[in-house]
Amino acid sequence: MEPHPVQLAVTDDLRRGRATVFFRIILAIPVLVWLVIWSIGTFFVAIAGWFVALFTKKLPDGIHGFLCRYIRYVVHVHGYVALLPEPYPGFGGKSGYPLDVSLPDEPAEQSRARIFFRFVLAMPAILISEALGGSIGWSSSSGSFNGSSNGSSHSFRFATFTGGGGALLFAVFFLAWFVGVFQARNSKGLRDAGAYAVGYTAHVFAYLLLVTERYPLSDPSAMLGGRVDPPPVHPVHVVDNDDLRRSRVTVFFRLLLFIPHYVWLYLWGIAVAFSIFANWFVLLFRGTPAGPLHRFNARYLRYVLHVYAFLTLVANPFPGFAGVPGSYPVDLVLPDPARQNRWKTGFRLFLVLPAAIVSIALYFALGITAFLNWFRGLFRARSTEGMHRLGVYALRYIAQYAAYYYLLTDAYPNASPLEGAEPPPEPEPTAEPQYAW
Repeated sequence: MEPHPVQLAVTDDLRRGRATVFFRIILAIPVLVWLVIWSIGTFFVAIAGWFVALFTKKLPDGIHGFLCRYIRYVVHVHGYVALLPEPYPGFGGKSGYPLDVSLPDEPAEQSRARIFFRFVLAMPAILISEALGGSIGWSSSSGSFNGSSNGSSHSFRFATFTGGGGALLFAVFFLAWFVGVFQARNSKGLRDAGAYAVGYTAHVFAYLLLVTERYPLSDPSAMLGGRVDPPPVHPVHVVDNDDLRRSRVTVFFRLLLFIPHYVWLYLWGIAVAFSIFANWFVLLFRGTPAGPLHRFNARYLRYVLHVYAFLTLVANPFPGFAGVPGSYPVDLVLPDPARQNRWKTGFRLFLVLPAAIVSIALYFALGITAFLNWFRGLFRARSTEGMHRLGVYALRYIAQYAAYYYLLTDAYPNASPLEGAEPPPEPEPTAEPQYAW
């Protein structure tokens, strides 16, 4: 399979100036104003290009070049505002920025039917972009989402730049601002997560604006693999042996099938809450967790991952009720009891808050992929590689956050989508169009 024609380039060195980080929103006002103005023009140019492409089966060269520069500028501005690169972006959408995107040099011929129904076909990708880097729109607006973590509800309001949504990108910006002000650099995990979010937005813009007919790639390893060095494997990581096949019957009744697990999760969770509290005192005094309590909590967390992989259609089989290692296609590897830092243990409730913010954004992404996978599972009896890998990324980070909170490890969650990632396998040859949601 040929590489996607929209390719992300990341050459940022993670260093930041404290002053430019502190005043980033103010400094970004000129480029944001210009982006709004350019977006208004792009709206009318895109409509004209759509009519021309319906008759000629491709965009005119001038409109293609205009839209490519606009998409590149969107990437530059979104990246700058979200603190992904440090230099100030130019106003012309030229190549060479530390967070850049390459686009097709020439317009290619496309199917008239796919041109005509482009907005409808793009809806799944727009929904995913709503959770990652911001969906398509031509005016500044605000958005909100609700997520839950450990039974608590959360709500955020955030600026959306030129599009709606972008929960993950907002979380990255919010946390990178504090890291940049105090450490004069960005976290690699946050930078990689933000680059993935912005890169996916570029894919969606390019598809919707007819710059390319290839569907956006939601697979993080396909988006960043080979362009960004993956971080070391975290002590808490996911082993993925899912084959993407889904049963239409179990997909249709997935929520009903989840009910017995919900009851067992609630009952087991009560005991785990007391176990975590007891282990906190053990860790404070001994520096190492109590082995039986550690194993009890680890078994529960593994069971949670199995159940939520099933519920969100990241995996297909009905999970067992015991959280046995190796018993499920999407499994969780957890560390054995080991010495932990007492300071990190004592202040764990405060230290975990940044990870909670990222996990909320990824809960949102996981919910959208589950919604889309439900329909695809019913009609195609399988998931897509891209949505599956996005779901695994979300589950993996949420599991790392929970393991840190449950005192199973003092290794902080890594937000990079490439943590523990493997190169995507070559797809099987097919004559059908592939919509890689």
